[in-house]
Amino acid sequence: MHRDDLSLEFVRVVERAAIAAARTMGQGDRKYSDQVAVEAMRKEMETVDIDGTIVIGEGERDAAPMLFIGEKVGRSGTAVDIAVDPLEGTNLCATGAPNAIAVLAASEKGGLLNAPDIYMEKLVVGPSSKGKVDIDASVDENLKTIARCLEREVHDLVVVVLDRPRHEKLIADIRKAGARIKLIGDGDLSAGITAAVVGTGIHAVMGIGGAPEGVLTAAAMRCLNGEIQAKLVLTKPADRERLDRMGIGSLDKVYKTEDLAPGKNVIFAACGVTDGSLLRGVRFFGDGIRTQTLLMTAVPHQVRFIDTIHAKDDPNVKIRF
Repeated sequence: MHRDDLSLEFVRVVERAAIAAARTMGQGDRKYSDQVAVEAMRKEMETVDIDGTIVIGEGERDAAPMLFIGEKVGRSGTAVDIAVDPLEGTNLCATGAPNAIAVLAASEKGGLLNAPDIYMEKLVVGPSSKGKVDIDASVDENLKTIARCLEREVHDLVVVVLDRPRHEKLIADIRKAGARIKLIGDGDLSAGITAAVVGTGIHAVMGIGGAPEGVLTAAAMRCLNGEIQAKLVLTKPADRERLDRMGIGSLDKVYKTEDLAPGKNVIFAACGVTDGSLLRGVRFFGDGIRTQTLLMTAVPHQVRFIDTIHAKDDPNVKIRF
C-alpha cells in the first residue's frame, strides 16, 4: 500500500477537519464542533484516490450519518482500511483547551482492528519500556519497571490519567507508588503519542478510555516504536451483546500493539486544532490559515512535522513566516 502521495493526501484530509473544528473553538458546543469536523473530513476524503473502508469511525451506521463503521470512502484505487477521529477532544475544542486534534490512521485491508465501540483499559509506554511492562501486573510493579528501563526513580515519572471518577483507585495506587500524575480532561490519544516521544516529560498513560482511540494509539505506536497494551471493559449489558455479535468471548485477552494495528503499511496523521504539547493549533490570519500536522509512516519509517500555510487565492496575498 506504500504511496508517499497517499500519506500526503491524508494530511490534507486531517487539515480540513482541523480547520473546520478550529472555527468553532471556544463556542461551548462540543457536538457542533464534532459535526463540522466530521463533515469536512468526509467531504475531503471523497477526493482521495482510494477504495477506503471505515473500520473505526463515528459509530454504527444507524447512529452516525457519515464516517460510520463500514462506510466506503474515496474515489477508487488502492484498498485501504481507515480509522478516524475527526475531532479528538471535542470538549477541549469547545472550551479552547489544549490538545484537541483531528486524526486519521490507515493501513492495508485487515491492518487495523475493527474494535467495538466500548471502553478499554490501556497501558501506553515509550520505546525504552516496550516489552517490559505488563497490563496484568500491579501499578506499583509497572512503575518500578518503567523507572528501571529509563534509569531513574519512580518519583521522577509522570503518568497521564483521564480525570474520571472510575480512576479513583488507579490515581491512589500511582500516588502510593510515588509517581507524579498529570490529570487530563480528554485526549488520551494525544497523551499516548506524547508518552512515546522522548523528552516530553510524560512516561506512561494508564487507565480506561475508548477502544476506538486504542486502535488509533496503536497505529501511532507502530510508527513511534512505543507500546500499548489493552483489555476490553464492559460497562453496560449492551456491551456484552456487541462483543457477542463480533465473536469476542473473553475479556481476559490482552491486546498488544500488533493486535490492534497489525498492518505492515501503517499511516498516521494528526493535525492540531488547539495548541498542544506536540502540535500547534490552527492559526487564522488576514491572508490565510496555518496548520501543523504530524505525519508518520511505518514503511518507510518516517516521522514528519508539516507546517502548512493555506494562502488565499489573491494576487496581493502576503505570506508571513
